[in-house]
Amino acid sequence: MATVTATIGPVMVGVAVAKSQNFSKLSMRNSKFSSEMGFISSQLSGIKISTPQFQKISPDAISAPLRPALQPVARRVCPFTGKKSNKANLVSHSNHRTIKRQFVNLQYKRIWWEAGKRYVKLRLSTKAIKTIEKNGLDAVAKKAGVDLRKK
Repeated sequence: MATVTATIGPVMVGVAVAKSQNFSKLSMRNSKFSSEMGFISSQLSGIKISTPQFQKISPDAISAPLRPALQPVARRVCPFTGKKSNKANLVSHSNHRTIKRQFVNLQYKRIWWEAGKRYVKLRLSTKAIKTIEKNGLDAVAKKAGVDLRKK
């Protein structure tokens, strides 16, 4: 089965057609909208497709509201250093290679945030913990582009 679609004004009409039919004979005739009946007639098989009244629809009503991309909660990536897992081969005695993952050493750490006057619980790599101890939480978060107010 194939689908033939035709756009008539703001409405897209799709009709399933068997492959054995000749597509050159399938031409959508300009359908006239009957405002009192509220349907579009198709020449393909004489079916009538019910549609709502044609309205001038603003582009804002069609598009969905923009949302920020949501990340998985337990993603194994350090937000400060960007470290993530590495692919490696586990090679057996017979030289059979199996792909294994080498994950980052992530730790849950409660760190005092001086500007916010509170503790912030973060999931950090051990490298990021050392960097925060050396440079401070605000400097590392600013360099990485992490907003601590959301945490």
